[in-house]
Amino acid sequence: MMIHSLALPPSDTEVDAWLTVLASAAAVDLPQLPPPSRVEIAGRLCVRPARGRPVLWTAGDGEGVAALLLFTEEGNERTAFLDALTVRPAARRRGIGTALWEQVREELLADGRTSVAAMLDLGGPGQAFAEAMGFENVLPMAWYVQDIPNGTATDGRAADGTAAAPAATPADGPVHDPAVPGYELLTWYGLVPDAWAPAAAAAHAAMEDAPTGDMDERIQTWTAQRLHTLQQLVLDRGGEMITVAAVTPGGEVAAYTEIVLPDPAGTSALQYDTVVVPAHRGHGLGRAVKRHMAARAAARHPQLRRIATTVADENVPMRAVNEALGYRRERGAGVFQITL
Repeated sequence: MMIHSLALPPSDTEVDAWLTVLASAAAVDLPQLPPPSRVEIAGRLCVRPARGRPVLWTAGDGEGVAALLLFTEEGNERTAFLDALTVRPAARRRGIGTALWEQVREELLADGRTSVAAMLDLGGPGQAFAEAMGFENVLPMAWYVQDIPNGTATDGRAADGTAAAPAATPADGPVHDPAVPGYELLTWYGLVPDAWAPAAAAAHAAMEDAPTGDMDERIQTWTAQRLHTLQQLVLDRGGEMITVAAVTPGGEVAAYTEIVLPDPAGTSALQYDTVVVPAHRGHGLGRAVKRHMAARAAARHPQLRRIATTVADENVPMRAVNEALGYRRERGAGVFQITL
């Protein structure tokens, strides 16, 4: 089995071949999900990540693909993330996945890595293959989905039945939510404004108490520059990012939530971080920012039909917030890791 390393950025033909592998696998393994978008796949392959060095491989004549991210961040130089290792269903059980894994493992060892992790759905071929190679689930979690069947309803209520915000425009100003007196809700499209970036970065630091299980990857220190760098990556890859923050009169970001549309023309969005700063917990801010986000996103993108997110099994408070907003558990997942 010939394994080929791709030069970066890959050509349009190589991107199309990669998309074919992922789409054929998704159609069999996760038929309930929207198919992968070329905009998203091309963005991920052609725009270098901010957190490390990517390495890409293909197997045979478009029979399988693998993508590895070798972290370059401080404290993570000994670990990595396996972003993809996928074989077309018609080509499975021929040793292609094993051949790709051996190439990945060789790269990891040559670069001095001692572990690698991957995020996998439970019960599928990915989990079975990973466990056969020696991976273990170090952070059990699940995918949760909020359905948005008609965007914002004509009665002025959001898809979850709660009061919706007015239609979104980039010039939206502060919004006062009666459910959270003393805070204003701000919506930002793309990069967080420079004036708010330091406060937003400080709020991101509250993610340090989020469950990480036994993952070797270390959480990085948030700064305004790092925040903008990672947000700019989403935009450079062709996506759109929306942030809703609950802010205090003194200029503190007390809570925030982020969603990303990897393909702004698509029907799906990914819920990124949702954080409430410890000093401001217990006021319903998590529900408020996520409720406001769903209304804003639906108004801005009428074709949007689902917002998906992962929550660690042990993160009981966030699971409760999602349940209150109408999220349903769709499927189990986990961060699987192997020590080399």
